[in-house]
Amino acid sequence: MAKKRALITGITGQDGSYLAEYLLEQGYDVIGMIRRSSTVNFERIHHIQDKVTLVAGDLLDEVSMIHLLREHRPSEVYNLAAQSFVQTSFSQPVFTGEVTGLGVTRILDAVRVVDPGIRFYQASSSEMFGKVQAVPQSETTPFYPRSPYGVAKLYGHWITVNYRESYDMYACSGILFNHESPRRGLEFVTRKITNAVARIKLGKDKELRLGNLDAKRDWGYAKDYVRAMHLMLQQDTADDYVVSTGETYSVRRFCEIAFGHVGLNYQDYVVIDERFYRPAEVDLLVGDPAKANKNLGWKPQVTFEQLVTMMVESDLAANK
Repeated sequence: MAKKRALITGITGQDGSYLAEYLLEQGYDVIGMIRRSSTVNFERIHHIQDKVTLVAGDLLDEVSMIHLLREHRPSEVYNLAAQSFVQTSFSQPVFTGEVTGLGVTRILDAVRVVDPGIRFYQASSSEMFGKVQAVPQSETTPFYPRSPYGVAKLYGHWITVNYRESYDMYACSGILFNHESPRRGLEFVTRKITNAVARIKLGKDKELRLGNLDAKRDWGYAKDYVRAMHLMLQQDTADDYVVSTGETYSVRRFCEIAFGHVGLNYQDYVVIDERFYRPAEVDLLVGDPAKANKNLGWKPQVTFEQLVTMMVESDLAANK
């Protein structure tokens, strides 16, 4: 039997690297799309680079994706590429819209043109809920994005639904709540905290500057979440799913656990800096994963405390 073949956009990112690992374990041929640029960072996939096929393509250029799909003929496409940092989306709103929003249309249209039988996964985001209209948030909760990133993700989400309904394509969105790991970028608050904890413990830094400590998030482990992505494309019918832990913790609690893991009190080191507040804040995100639990048989395996301490341990090792 021929191997299944999957294309992952954003393969060099946190989720892309874990998904590539997971699909390789499932016996897939994995094609990874990367942008031609002088700053591509292969750090997250270095250990599997010889096992995947990396090809050039760009979400800003539909023709490049048509060529790519025609040449490699994947049966599944996972669109994880995006300008994915919320803070940056306020200073680069048009670029964020082009990549994170319209980029989804370009790749969906390329799939429609080349082979509408390809199964398509779109990485949607809990940031689409923004100023939440209900707690917890499920697949039926109204959206109210509070950042250009959230707005762009919402466009990507609805265009995926539109192509599914207009062209009878197998296209689905995973509305993923915050998911972290030791591979998270240093610009994200979770990794910023765990890296600072390691550096303070090792005597390299003296303080950590943060914004809103009372913001609450539903935080899970990225490696758990890529399993849900794969499961979504194995169902009889395409549908959209919230992927989350169903638990919420504040940034303050994250700090308590991270500093506490190395025997420190976060209050001695954390400095509130208003520069890190968002122009429009999202205060409380917590997902209802009941549908994914029931239909996909998916549940997270790593707890919040395990996630925080795993990230601290990784950063301690990296900073030594």
